[in-house]
Amino acid sequence: MTETVTVKNLVKHYGSFEAIKDISFSINEGEIFGLIGPNGAGKTTTLRVLATLLSLSSGTVTIMNNDLVKNAGDIRKFISYLPEDAGAYKNLTGRAYLLFIANFFEPHHCKEMVTRGITIADLGARIDDRVDTYSKGMMRRLLVGRTLMTNPRLAILDEPTSGLDVLNAQEIRKLIKTTAQTGTTVLLSSHNMLEVEYLCDRIALIADGKIVETGRPQDLMKKYNVRNIEEVFIKVVHQ
Repeated sequence: MTETVTVKNLVKHYGSFEAIKDISFSINEGEIFGLIGPNGAGKTTTLRVLATLLSLSSGTVTIMNNDLVKNAGDIRKFISYLPEDAGAYKNLTGRAYLLFIANFFEPHHCKEMVTRGITIADLGARIDDRVDTYSKGMMRRLLVGRTLMTNPRLAILDEPTSGLDVLNAQEIRKLIKTTAQTGTTVLLSSHNMLEVEYLCDRIALIADGKIVETGRPQDLMKKYNVRNIEEVFIKVVHQ
């Protein structure tokens, strides 16, 4: 299998605080990989490093054969990142926001990209309403559309269904599955263990800045003799 992401001995310091402590993992092309852990474990820091938003303190990260430190500019061309706390310009309509973002990526093909984003967001006629009139769930759908409309080689999703009701969350999960089947590699973090179990081909459990377990969800459930990933999480993180 071709590796899209290779992380080796990654360390991230904030001053004297070591947020990420020598972690290593890899993600295969077209795989949905979950980085799972309690609050403060280092998930978001790791995602931000891979999204080129934070510098690493030591170790190496390679994305699509590009070194993160040497080729960050090239990496940004084929990744897309959805932060948990992402927002959009509230004075724009949903359509205008997608057009604004598309112009950064494909100014000559932005109409096609915006059409794709509108389809993904699935907001109906509300796509032409101002963003400041959107509910939290509608905002999240718009942002998922913005993230995936670029057809990224690597999509980094931090709590992709945050704020969505059951039906909307289910639609987003189906979309993530479909996106991976078309060749996009997905790295996601989620507190919803049922979501993780449904979506992820493999997961890594992180606690206190260290990866404490990695594997396929079904293999981990068998290893720890439990019924679901939530019970694996509890056993591993709190053992």
